[in-house]
Amino acid sequence: MTDFLNDLLFIFQRLNWLSVIDILLVTLTFFILLYFLRDTQALVLLRGVLFLIVLLALLTSLVELPAFSWLIQSTLPALVLAIPVIFAPEIRRGLERLGRAGMFISSGGKTANLETRQVIRAIVSACARLSARQHGALIVIQRLDNLDEYNDTGVRLNAKVTPELLLQIFYPNTPLHDGAVIISGLQSPKGMFLSAAACVMPLSASGILARSPERQMGLRHRAALGISEVSDAVAVVVSEQTGSISIAHSGRMIRRLDPERLENILTAFFQPNGGIEKPSWLQQFFPYLFLRKDGEP
Repeated sequence: MTDFLNDLLFIFQRLNWLSVIDILLVTLTFFILLYFLRDTQALVLLRGVLFLIVLLALLTSLVELPAFSWLIQSTLPALVLAIPVIFAPEIRRGLERLGRAGMFISSGGKTANLETRQVIRAIVSACARLSARQHGALIVIQRLDNLDEYNDTGVRLNAKVTPELLLQIFYPNTPLHDGAVIISGLQSPKGMFLSAAACVMPLSASGILARSPERQMGLRHRAALGISEVSDAVAVVVSEQTGSISIAHSGRMIRRLDPERLENILTAFFQPNGGIEKPSWLQQFFPYLFLRKDGEP
């Protein structure tokens, strides 16, 4: 015990401010890596890889195994080259977020702010009425990432966003009710508009919904998470079974929202009050850090 305390004291005596910065940078790197891989199959794979590396390190260091050590040293470069292939989707998503950190949504003045506020109110009003009627809906709101490839999977409308139009689209058994509605034009001088309906969204494979104790979440929720994982879009879901309202962004979902909380969250994302301001890099990487536990900004 005395030797351990002496060794620990020796380490602390050698610490300086550069060492502290070095440790903090390494910690921040691992934090960002784990944040990007959260709730994905890649995180499970990463755990397996780390466990295997630790096990092999213990075997080669504690036991004299020259042939096995040679095999590990020979295969390690191949493993390093395989990591970018295995984690290609997560690396791409992380680089896209890094690239978006230097971008901002241009403001279009008071007129654009008023139109954005009206669009948010139209979405909230439609979701409240859809929830009361228990009509399922999926509304995807584009931000910086281009969603043209998903617009092409549906029916182009290029219409003004109104509660009545959204109610008509998601009325059961109508031609456009099965699929997602995409609202675009946040950066356009003409303002936001309903670009397409009945669009096909990618399904999430993260397993978040499978681990939920509730079983009311189906394909709409998986599609909302899926589009939020591959882009920076915000997806609003109304459950057909329960009528509950949820919102998904960046691979995470806030559930059981009332109309007031939904409006607060959309306002936090699109900032229509006083202009669509340039979000900080921290807000672009971790927007949920700027929402309280009740979902309000």
